[in-house]
This record gives sequence, C-alpha cells and structure tokens, in this order.
Amino acid sequence: MTVDAHHHVWDLDVRDQDWIQGPGLRPLRRNFTLADLEPEARAAGVDRTVLVQTVTAAQETPEFLALAAGHDLIAGVVGWTDLTRPGVAEELARLRALPGGSRLKGIRHQVQSEPDPEWLLRTDVRRGLAAVADAGLVYDLVVLPHQLPACAAAAAALPQLTFVLDHLGKPPIAAGEHASWAADLRAFAALPNTAGKLSGLVTEAGPAARTPAGLRPYVDTALDAFGPARLMAGSDWPVCTLAMTYAEVHALTREMTAGLGEAERTAVFEGTATRVYGL
Repeated sequence: MTVDAHHHVWDLDVRDQDWIQGPGLRPLRRNFTLADLEPEARAAGVDRTVLVQTVTAAQETPEFLALAAGHDLIAGVVGWTDLTRPGVAEELARLRALPGGSRLKGIRHQVQSEPDPEWLLRTDVRRGLAAVADAGLVYDLVVLPHQLPACAAAAAALPQLTFVLDHLGKPPIAAGEHASWAADLRAFAALPNTAGKLSGLVTEAGPAARTPAGLRPYVDTALDAFGPARLMAGSDWPVCTLAMTYAEVHALTREMTAGLGEAERTAVFEGTATRVYGL
C-alpha cells in the first residue's frame, strides 16, 4: 500500500486559482480533477491520498470533504479556515459535521504569502493553532526558507500540535544553496512534534538539478534530520507537472530512498502519513 501525502485538485469554472500567474505557471491554468489523477495514482501503486487546500476560500474545504466522501482514494483532507478569527473551534466542529467531515485531518494556510516572517507567532494565530490541536488535527506548513525559524518557534510553543512541513520548506535548490536552509530545517526537525514531506522538490530545482544527484543533498538532509518515521512522500500533483509527470515524480522519490531498509521505505511511503494524519 502507498499513500500520496500531498496533492491538489481544482476546477477553474468553480473558482479561480489566483496564485497561478505568469507564463511559467500557464500550464496549470486548466482544470485538474480527481478523475485525471486516479488512473495515474493507481498506475503508480497509490491507493490512498491526502488532498490539500490551494486557496484561502472558506468554500473549498467543504467541497473537498464532499469529494472525499464519494471517493475512497482520498483518505484525508487538509483544509483551510481563518485561524485569526474567534470561533475557530466551532468552525472546525462545523466542518467535521459536514458530509466527508471525518476525513478532515489537518488545516493549512498560505503562510508563504504572508509578509510578516513571524506570522505564525502572532497571538491570534497561536490561539487558532491551539484550537487545531484541541480538535485532534495537524497543521501543514507551506512556507519559504526564511520563515523556517518561526515554524520552529511555533512548534516549540505548541508541543500538543503536530506540524507537517510541506515541500521541506521549499529549499533553494535552483540557486544551489543548502547550508542556511539545512540548519533551519534541522532546528525545526529537532522538535518531536514535527514531520516533513518529500514533495514539491522538483519544482524548486532547475532542470539541471531534477536528478538524484541534484536533489540528494536536500533529501539526505531531511532523512537525517527527521528520520524516515517522520517523513512522508507526496507528489504535489498537479504542480509537479511543471517539471515531471506523476509517474516520474513517484519513481524519482523511490530512487532517492532506495538505500533505506524495507521498514524505513514503508514509513516514508505509507506509515508516516497514516500515523500523522490518522488515515
């Protein structure tokens, strides 16, 4: 069994994805549906997935939960709610009462777009994060490298909440930079209530670095920092299609982890996501 711990879907006829701007992202300006993903996932041996939010729109999460309710492939949903508003606990309870609500496993916000590098440490945000923990959910972090210190500080302040670092904090692979990111990643991973995703790396790398040799320093750092028991593999489909097909990303991740033992590979491709998200 294999879990794809990170993918998206969207329908531009229902809602615009306002982050898809510029010529480099133009291939993503079309609909990507679960019907598109299912045959690719099955061909790669993936039988369960985690569907992750894309926009800060309250309507998206109920739609994702309803989609999960009708499809066994989606084992979990990471949705969105406004953590800064009062009543976060009540909103999370409302979401869980909706069709598919039992598959709500986590919450995410586009922290990477926040101008304040310490947005996660704001009093109102921390109150919202505490409500996420009280609801038994996890918190996915989509951040840029300069925001990693705040991620570590938030995780230290909220030991009751599991923080999952999407895309390993988007390391600057294309620029060939490693040391500063690695130090900050290790500080975050040193906290026991953290986990990371081997996802999104192929789109952070330039064409020359989309190889095992180009990605290995970053993957090996993550494996050393988190250990396989706190790492999970995700495709980041359809964003990954800017660089590779679904099958190619899956094969590359397999190749990058080929040196692990069987139990360690099982953790990366199934066990960690199953445990962390309660799939």
